[in-house]
Amino acid sequence: MKHTLITLATAVCCAFAGSAGAAISKDEYKAQKDRVQADYKAAKDRCGPLKDNAQDICKVESKGGYNVAKADLEAQYKPSPRLDEKLKVAKADAAYEVAKEKCDDLSGNAKDVCKKDAKAAFVSAKADAKVSKVTANERKDARDDKSDAQYSSAKERCDALAGNAKDSCVADAKKKFGKM
Repeated sequence: MKHTLITLATAVCCAFAGSAGAAISKDEYKAQKDRVQADYKAAKDRCGPLKDNAQDICKVESKGGYNVAKADLEAQYKPSPRLDEKLKVAKADAAYEVAKEKCDDLSGNAKDVCKKDAKAAFVSAKADAKVSKVTANERKDARDDKSDAQYSSAKERCDALAGNAKDSCVADAKKKFGKM
């Protein structure tokens, strides 16, 4: 699992660094594409000895790292705002899938909260990825989506409470996220 995290971290670092530079040549693109494929296969193979949810997490991390590296490579090969957005969405998808898989180790309300938190972070990251090229009206929609996801997560946390504490928690969440 440690090796998978290192591979994923390397892919994410490369993704951050890669888009800032100039476009790469077709030959370099093909070589990088082969490297990304080989890295993915090696990362996936390292998941074999793991058991249970650790193996599932490893596989999801490997796939996420692969998708991010692939999107980064495309953004380097043919730089455009659309491909930059696609890269950001791939990063958000990868992080979300890993977070959801990690929630499987939990149970009860903690698992529900974990999944809601993961969803809120995903919706937020996805909205941020799209916001750079959208109109003011679409920005408001993105802010509303983020707020709704964060409210849902906060409300889920309140479910662990009872009585007045729960009522107070829900009221605070409604106030904070403008749901009155």
